[in-house]
Amino acid sequence: MAIIKHKGQRVGIFIDTQNLYHSAKNLYKSKVNFGQVVKEALAGRQLIRAVAYVIRTESEEEKGFFEALNKIGIETKIKDIRVFAGGAKKADWDIGMAIDAIAMANKLDTVILATGDGDFVPLVEYLKYTEGCQVEVIAFGKSSAGTLREAADDFVDMCDDPRNYLIGYRGGGRWIPSFTSSGNDTGNGNGNGSETPEYKEESDGEDPAISMSGEPEPEK
Repeated sequence: MAIIKHKGQRVGIFIDTQNLYHSAKNLYKSKVNFGQVVKEALAGRQLIRAVAYVIRTESEEEKGFFEALNKIGIETKIKDIRVFAGGAKKADWDIGMAIDAIAMANKLDTVILATGDGDFVPLVEYLKYTEGCQVEVIAFGKSSAGTLREAADDFVDMCDDPRNYLIGYRGGGRWIPSFTSSGNDTGNGNGNGSETPEYKEESDGEDPAISMSGEPEPEK
């Protein structure tokens, strides 16, 4: 389906941080350049809000990551990780992200979901047919649900040009954030240059982004 993207469109971008993080890690062993994701998704239109949904652990090791997102013009909505008896951990933003998209829909012409999670198909359909919004999805196609791709008015596949959306990607190796400014002009969706987190090669030990996601390091 051909869609229209013009600079007068009011756009809201809702980022499923865990989904993109794990997709980049599993597919490319790299980290997401969230500033570039916003810039490419926005495509020169009017950004109303860009919100990333993130998890805070007890150690708060991810604080620098949250601050880095704020510096590039992305709001963060933070949820504390829940630890259950027996040590199980849970952190899920799906409902909160959907509620926010619906609540803001009447102020937006276009809603962009940065996720490949098929659970958002009902949200896409509601926004399209009830709210009258144009709904676009940006995600890694190789780890995205086909039903989500079909439901959206437009799908931007980051797998078509992974280097454009990743930091520290060299075709292999694992990386962790140092949260220092690289000075790259990634943009914040408003046409301004911005800072983006710099990543360095990972040392042995737990990846702090795993803690941020609330999911355990896979067994080796």
